[in-house]
Amino acid sequence: MPLEIVRNDITKMPVDVIVNAANPSLKMGGGVCGAIFRAAGAEQLQAECDKIGRCEVGQAVITGGYNLPAKYIIHTVGPIWQGGQAGEAELLQSCYRNSLALAQEKGCNSIAFPLISSGIYGYLKDQAFKVAVDAISEFLLTHELTVYLVIYERQSVFHGSKLLTAIGEYINENYAEEKLRDKTRSSLEPSDLEQFDGLLEYVPLSGYLVSDPKVQKMRSLEELVSNLEESFSEMLLRLIAEKGMSEVETYKRANLDRKLFSKIRNNKYYKPSKATAIALAIALRLNLNETLDLLSRAGYTLSPSSKFDLIIKYFLTNGIYNIYEINEALYAFGQELLGC
Repeated sequence: MPLEIVRNDITKMPVDVIVNAANPSLKMGGGVCGAIFRAAGAEQLQAECDKIGRCEVGQAVITGGYNLPAKYIIHTVGPIWQGGQAGEAELLQSCYRNSLALAQEKGCNSIAFPLISSGIYGYLKDQAFKVAVDAISEFLLTHELTVYLVIYERQSVFHGSKLLTAIGEYINENYAEEKLRDKTRSSLEPSDLEQFDGLLEYVPLSGYLVSDPKVQKMRSLEELVSNLEESFSEMLLRLIAEKGMSEVETYKRANLDRKLFSKIRNNKYYKPSKATAIALAIALRLNLNETLDLLSRAGYTLSPSSKFDLIIKYFLTNGIYNIYEINEALYAFGQELLGC
C-alpha cells in the first residue's frame, strides 16, 4: 500500500510494472524513455508500441516488460510545461491516475514511477513532484498498491522550497540550543543534573511537559495510573477508537502496509520501528505530548540531537499531519521515511 520515495535506476526496480514517460507516438526517445527501451530490448518493445500506435497526453497504455525485472511497462504522455496556465497540472495528474488504474486493472501489486514531464518537457521539478505525490496519495486512500516514486537528483527536486528552508532553520536553531544545553550541563554538579534535565526534556508519563508551550497539557494522576500498563498495541487501538477512526483509515494515513498493521494489532507485545510508531501518531493527529506518550510504549522518544526527530517535532508543533509532505521533507534531508 505505501508510497515510497527512492533514488534508483527505474529500469532496475523489482516491481510488477514501471512507468515510462513516453512521447505521443510511443517512439524510443532520450532520457528515461530511452533507458527503458534499451533495458527492455528496444526492437521488441518498439514493435509492440508501433502496434498500439499512439497515446494522447494524460492517457496511458501498457506493454510487456521484456528484459526488465518488471512484468509490464505503462507508457504515459506528460504535458509540456507552458508556464502553468495551460492545464498542465490536470493533465499530469491524469498521467498518474490513469497509470495507477491500469496497473490495478492488470492485477499489479507494485509500481514504480519516474517524475513525469520533469525532463525535456520542462515541468518544474518541485511542482511535478507535488502533483505526483498528491495524485498517488489520493489513489492510495482507496486502493491497496505499493508505489515507488523514483527520483534521480534529490537536490534539484527540492531546491528553493520555503517549507524545507523553514525546517532547515528550525534544525539549525535547535542544534545550537542543544549544544548550549550540553555546555550548561557540563558546568553543573552531578547532583544538579536530574533537576536540570527535568526542565529541558520531556519525561514520559511525568504529568506535565515543558518542551514546547504550544502543546503544554496538564494530565491527571488518575489518567496516568489507569493507562500505565498499556502496551504500544493496546494504546494504539484505544486511541484509534477515541479518535473515531477505522483501522483501515489509520494504516492508510500512516502510509503503512495492511499486513504490518495486522501484526501490530494482533500482538499485544509487538514493538514497531520508531518510524512506524511515529507514522501512526501522525495518522492519529496526536500532539507532541500524546506522540511522546505513544512512542514511550515502544521504548522511543524524540531527541533534540537528531535531525530526524527535529523534523518530526517541527511538523507536530506546527500541526501538519500530511505524512507525504513529512516524508518529502525527510527525504530532502536524507532521513528515513515514515510508514513505508
